[in-house]
Amino acid sequence: MQVTPLRWDGHSLFLLDQRLLPREEVWLECRTASDVADAIRTMVVRGAPAIGVSAAFGMAMAARAGDDLQAAADLLKRSRPTAVNLAWAVDRMLSASGDPVTEAEHILEEDVAANRAMGRFGAELLGVTSTVLTHCNAGALATGGYGTALGVIRAAIESGRNVAVFADETRPYLQGARLTAWELQRDGIDVTLITDNMAGHFFQQGKFDAVIVGADRIAANGDTANKIGTYTVAVLAHAHEVPFYVAAPLSTIDPACPSGAGIPIEERSANEVVEMNGTRVAPEGIHVRHPAFDVTPARLITAIITERGVLRPPFPEAIRNVFNA
Repeated sequence: MQVTPLRWDGHSLFLLDQRLLPREEVWLECRTASDVADAIRTMVVRGAPAIGVSAAFGMAMAARAGDDLQAAADLLKRSRPTAVNLAWAVDRMLSASGDPVTEAEHILEEDVAANRAMGRFGAELLGVTSTVLTHCNAGALATGGYGTALGVIRAAIESGRNVAVFADETRPYLQGARLTAWELQRDGIDVTLITDNMAGHFFQQGKFDAVIVGADRIAANGDTANKIGTYTVAVLAHAHEVPFYVAAPLSTIDPACPSGAGIPIEERSANEVVEMNGTRVAPEGIHVRHPAFDVTPARLITAIITERGVLRPPFPEAIRNVFNA
């Protein structure tokens, strides 16, 4: 049975606490929009599509309780600023005229359907046998289910292709080591874990046939914000002439953001850098920077895989066309 990061029981939202994976599988109950905002901020749930779906249910619970919806919306939007799916889902809930729970359920269902559609489109980009590098976690855990980047890999395997995956550990939060490796291993998919600074070595050895990553926000020109370290992987892929694909639903594209320069980059706690499992590994008093995301310029992206097809350069035109359609 494929993993899912969230469950709705008709009254509460239950989130699989991704901070505890792979050691423990613990579900956290959220009864209010404030509970959901806390869960998003503290990384109980992460991944742009999953954050958007969770926020939609947060808004539904606020509406059902008779809370101030604008206040709930503002609270949820502040929880993590980079992922555009969050604001997209909240704004859609604010403008919905029907039952809010039904609307949230539709957002969840549409996300899973979009993942499966982009999986089918993306699978066609891979050969009969291929080795794919991925960074962070863009799988079922990061979405309503199935996954974006990992959804492409799942769809390729389901279509009969032989796909092996290399997963970057993804410092400092280790989403690759803790989540992607666990998720793929759980599904019986061939996965090899490497540290982030090993990727260049394996590119040099000609190991990778493609790179597939997810996204937290895609600007109108195709510049893409994703987990910190993605830009480094894109530069390596470009240098070694390996195609670099971004898999993301249309809700991740922000047509109002002209370029990557306009994407807000979240800075997270220094503790996530200087500590591992609560044990300090760096000197006291050391200066720390912790941008949670970086921006990959559109010129380094081979194609963007969406639920409406594969977008290729020039991305400004391709993005305009897919939204106009």
